[in-house]
Amino acid sequence: MLTAIARAPERLVIASEGVPRPAAVSLDRVTKRFPIRRSWRETVHAPFRSVRHLTALDRVSFDVMTGECFGVIGPNGAGKTTLFRILAAAMPPDAGVVEIAGSSLLQRDNSNRVRGLVGSVLASDRTLYWRLSARENLRLYAALHGIPARPAQERISLLLRIVGLDEARSRMVGQFSTGMKQRLLIARALLPQPRVLLLDEPTRSLDPIAAREFREFIRSDVMAATNCTVLVATHNDEEAFDLCDRVAFLDKGRVLAVGRMADLVGRYGDATYEILTRTPGAPVFSLLRAQRRLSTAAVSAPDGEGWFTVALTIQGTSDDAAEVLHIVTAAGVGIRRFARVPPTLADLIRLVQNQSHSEGVC
Repeated sequence: MLTAIARAPERLVIASEGVPRPAAVSLDRVTKRFPIRRSWRETVHAPFRSVRHLTALDRVSFDVMTGECFGVIGPNGAGKTTLFRILAAAMPPDAGVVEIAGSSLLQRDNSNRVRGLVGSVLASDRTLYWRLSARENLRLYAALHGIPARPAQERISLLLRIVGLDEARSRMVGQFSTGMKQRLLIARALLPQPRVLLLDEPTRSLDPIAAREFREFIRSDVMAATNCTVLVATHNDEEAFDLCDRVAFLDKGRVLAVGRMADLVGRYGDATYEILTRTPGAPVFSLLRAQRRLSTAAVSAPDGEGWFTVALTIQGTSDDAAEVLHIVTAAGVGIRRFARVPPTLADLIRLVQNQSHSEGVC
């Protein structure tokens, strides 16, 4: 049963530059559970036992600003795909409120209009017709969605130029590379002129060069040309750090943190630094550990010139790191480089999980 919650017609969110903008997507306590399939043995021996459920989303709440690229991050099974299927109107939530551009996705009178506001490219999408050309695929999609022929033709030509497939418009899709198919799926999703575009792990099948080009294409072509709000579910470091304006961390269906990656790194990330030196066993490192200025000091194998990389986890702020550097150099340790090492996305997910568990969030 769906839970009705009174809300304002269109929420305003304060952007990072201080200018209020309407929320393109608003989620308030969205919950989704799935029944756990019972084995035949359990069914025979306990036929009247109540059905157990798996909670895929547990009171998920956050807002996505208009024109923003928003990342949804988390380990496998965190609930990212379930959330995207709900936003794409492929399934209803069990409870909570979902709004697209101020209109509830759950109100029957709004359902068709709201569905037209969302375009989606989900990870399991295999619905391109390989024996048709790119243009024919888009024509078929436009006809199925009731878009009149003349506006559809103009829109198709524009989108093929935007996604860089204009020269390949007459080629059969079966001859396309994986990256070209991804671009065509995005063109198809943009055909009804949606306000929100959902991308579920869009670069997972692409090589690193194609993935980088794809991210540049999303930011410079799709978002700039269509003024579309983009939600990306990803495990990719570059997408999370470089493409997304803000992210939400999901774990076991719950939101652990929401914010800009730089802010989350500062809040959750370990202060890890790398020192390049030829004397990694200098007594000063043991002294600093004894004084609890360092928690770890891992040493890698030397390079061809005899320089060792020492990874230091320094307690405190950047001022404390500067003091550690001063102590090390004053002890006569030669240093070629001293730099902070940002955590990877996997590191950050683990750190957010650990802190959330320690605070009792999960």
